[in-house]
Amino acid sequence: MDQELLTNRTFDEIAIGESASLARTVRPDDIELFATVSGDANPAHLDAAFAASDPFGHVVAHGMWTAALVSAVLGTKLPGPGTIYLGQDLRFLKPVVPGDTVTATVTVRSKEASKRTVVLDTACTNQRGETVLSGAATVMAPGQRVTWPRLRLPEVTLKHSDRYDSIVAQARGLPPLSAAIVHPCSPEAILAAIEVRDEGLLQPILVGPEAKIRAAAEKAGVALDGIAIEPAPHSHAAAARAVELAVAGRVATLVKGSLHTDELLGAVVAPGSGLKTERRISHVYAMSLPAYSKPLIVTDAAVNIEPTLMQKRDICQNAIDMLHVLGLEEPLVAVLAAVETVNDRMPSTLDAAALTVMAARGQITGAKVDGPLAFDNAISPEAARTKGIVSPVAGQADILLVPDLEAGNMLAKQLIYFANADAAGLVLGARVPIILTSRADSLKTRIASAALAKLVAAHRRPLTVPA
Repeated sequence: MDQELLTNRTFDEIAIGESASLARTVRPDDIELFATVSGDANPAHLDAAFAASDPFGHVVAHGMWTAALVSAVLGTKLPGPGTIYLGQDLRFLKPVVPGDTVTATVTVRSKEASKRTVVLDTACTNQRGETVLSGAATVMAPGQRVTWPRLRLPEVTLKHSDRYDSIVAQARGLPPLSAAIVHPCSPEAILAAIEVRDEGLLQPILVGPEAKIRAAAEKAGVALDGIAIEPAPHSHAAAARAVELAVAGRVATLVKGSLHTDELLGAVVAPGSGLKTERRISHVYAMSLPAYSKPLIVTDAAVNIEPTLMQKRDICQNAIDMLHVLGLEEPLVAVLAAVETVNDRMPSTLDAAALTVMAARGQITGAKVDGPLAFDNAISPEAARTKGIVSPVAGQADILLVPDLEAGNMLAKQLIYFANADAAGLVLGARVPIILTSRADSLKTRIASAALAKLVAAHRRPLTVPA
């Protein structure tokens, strides 16, 4: 493919009233990259929770990002290569938000031959034709005609700071959380318990067959000095005993060891267990994605197979309440479906519409909820704008509420394996948070899961006063 050429306009060629323009769509990565290069880390541009309290109510692009488009027109089109920028005045008239397409236009106002200076009116408009920036530029135009190949700019991939950093830092500031590690009879389960203890997050109590636990520790090559063991003959008994410890206030969280998830959760929700609440239990994946500008919650991808409408209400509220604990006052919940319109042959769209109304009527609180939304419209401002979707949630969701477990599990696994996401997991809705670990989890994920559990537990009153 032939390389594009840049051709300038010399001072003598430039005519009064002549204009040139270019357009660019601002994406979250553009804003973060501009902040990185300029050092302008104003949270109004980067932090959705902070920006929610600003006059605009949402993240906006840096004003100078928009102004930089004016410089790009001057340097590449009119006058083009060889132009020397002498001065610029600017007025910022409207905010530019992720997903906006900004068109920068320069128009020649006057010329001064003695110094080859040109004054150009400069303006930027959004896709609705609204002027977001106005001003005037003064440049020295080139004296000779230049045609030059447009240089190939390097491809840039942002490596975001770990979305879990602030969560883990906050959790480390609290005393270690007492945790029942349920049936840790494999080297992996023992090592996981030791790791989170050494990070200062959990103080483990190992619940299960003592001989098997000690054999697993020996195989893992670790000592159990200072770690309590609560004997139980088998996995079912270990789950029941862990629940008793939580009800008695001896532990504030449960951690799955080497037993099946349904064994542990079955003990939690058993009639009379003492941990069951009026709320349906549900699982959240708190995902750290390199391609997304903030943490993203996917729920439910591990517990509820085919939830009813009222169960989805609980699943939604559980996730919202957790984000409140993390400091996000009004999370944005996208109720996912395959399409963004209601279709009576697609029950997920009917549930999504009902949940949206339930939020408006106060049956779901503390968040903005909208659906049905397809995945692309939920997380991409550009996709939502292209489809003409007007929504307080579209393009910037904090929570993705999936139709059923199969959809959620496939979505979460695709994000993990194709999008390099880390996925901390937690079960909510019981009287204590429950950590569901996997042998495939990285140390980072296990630490983040423990940190989440610690923060959630810290916001709850103890069930009883320990003896």
